[in-house]
Amino acid sequence: MDFDGLHVVVTGGTGTLGQAVVAALIGAGATCHIPYRSESEAERFPLRDHAQAKLYPNCDLGDESSVDRLFERVPAPWASVHLAGGFAFGPLREMTETTLRRQIETNLVTCALCCRGALRAFARTGKGGRIVNVAARAAIEWRTGANMATYAASKAAVAALTVALAEEVVKEDVLVNAVAPSIMDTPVNRKDMPKADFSAWPKVEEVASTILFLASPANTITRGAIVPVYGKT
Repeated sequence: MDFDGLHVVVTGGTGTLGQAVVAALIGAGATCHIPYRSESEAERFPLRDHAQAKLYPNCDLGDESSVDRLFERVPAPWASVHLAGGFAFGPLREMTETTLRRQIETNLVTCALCCRGALRAFARTGKGGRIVNVAARAAIEWRTGANMATYAASKAAVAALTVALAEEVVKEDVLVNAVAPSIMDTPVNRKDMPKADFSAWPKVEEVASTILFLASPANTITRGAIVPVYGKT
């Protein structure tokens, strides 16, 4: 999976999974373009000073003009990886309209706008490209979404968007896929579920390797896939 000389947009690149994805991409030769909103994100990002990590401040992925500006600044992107999103837990009877709208905004709207931005950027190069979105296990196994129905629904929308878009753009040599993680092994999840079997959870580096393949020139045929990355859970 050679990304030498290629440019890749990674939304959510300052997060736990994002850091693993960016590190893997840089290791494979890519230059990563990473939008973020708050300075604290950039300060915590371990690769912020790396020559192949380009940070873009004050980027609101839920605002179309902000997303358009981001993709206009990236030189000839080969791939766009969309990790940004949000999570909400709790029974639906306690849901607020604000929570529902926030889940749709942070998961579906940001993904759709970034897919659009990537497609327009690919069209400028005429060389095709790769898009990788992030769904969730609850997005394709709905019964696992109890007590997180709004999250499951918004991520199911991301999965549907991915498959439909893959059919829409395949003749442009753009391959669109998504991964669907279960609970990943992160410090936050360990803190929230201290009695869980951490060894069964997929590691972020393992999920990153799957994303890396889907985004790479080595992937020449896989499209419209929602790839389960469940570990042993």
